[in-house]
Amino acid sequence: MNTLVGTKIAATSFRAQMTRHIIHGVLNHPDGQAVFVDTPGYFKDKKSSLTAKLTNKVKASLEGIDLILYVVDTTREIGDEERAIYGLIRHLNIPKLMVMNKSDLPETDRKHEKEYLLWEKDFDGIFRLSALRASHISPLKEKVIELLPEGEEMYTDNQLTNVTEDFFVEELIREKAFAVLDKELPYSLTVKVDNMEDKKDMFVIEARILTDEERYKKIIIGTGAYKIKEIGQLARKELEQALGKKVYLDLQVDVDKHWVEGI
Repeated sequence: MNTLVGTKIAATSFRAQMTRHIIHGVLNHPDGQAVFVDTPGYFKDKKSSLTAKLTNKVKASLEGIDLILYVVDTTREIGDEERAIYGLIRHLNIPKLMVMNKSDLPETDRKHEKEYLLWEKDFDGIFRLSALRASHISPLKEKVIELLPEGEEMYTDNQLTNVTEDFFVEELIREKAFAVLDKELPYSLTVKVDNMEDKKDMFVIEARILTDEERYKKIIIGTGAYKIKEIGQLARKELEQALGKKVYLDLQVDVDKHWVEGI
């Protein structure tokens, strides 16, 4: 979605199912406007209160939409989650496009492409592109505008998303946490901005990384606070680029066994 819209809205990660909220991204095209709805990650086998909430959000996000883009990673074997999503959308009576990402990689890396093509009959088109390199994006944009029904603009005044500034900061910090911690940490992590001030020379941001167990808190902080410092440095650097101003980031780590209830 970030590539289609042309700016960073949603957090990205090497780990699948990164998205937890229903995020809108707006494409303003000479022939119309498209609002993309980025759905939360879908978990088939991992049972928890978090995954239950995310599954319900995925199902809710399918209501009232006019077109589905099913984005797949052909470097990965088709798993239970992919089949479950395919099962959710295949019988919906609206246009559906399959988007095969990472088309810039060698064919030997995209070894599961033929498996996805077995589902081709259920889609109105197949598009191969690279979101990372923003290549072959234009044909997909044109097809989206072609297939969408006429209607009124949903977003005006150059607004590109429903995401607030606080939410954007929280998601960016969460993204950096997953990047630094790699697979040391499960998905039981979120970020909360407690205060954000736009001062004359800088943004002052106070935020907390929340996890649900004390043992994870120690992992996030790291020996000699090495991990939390690295997370803060990466987040601050990208926030300064996005906000166009110096950023002072006060980043803490707390344990909150009930943070999932706010999802």
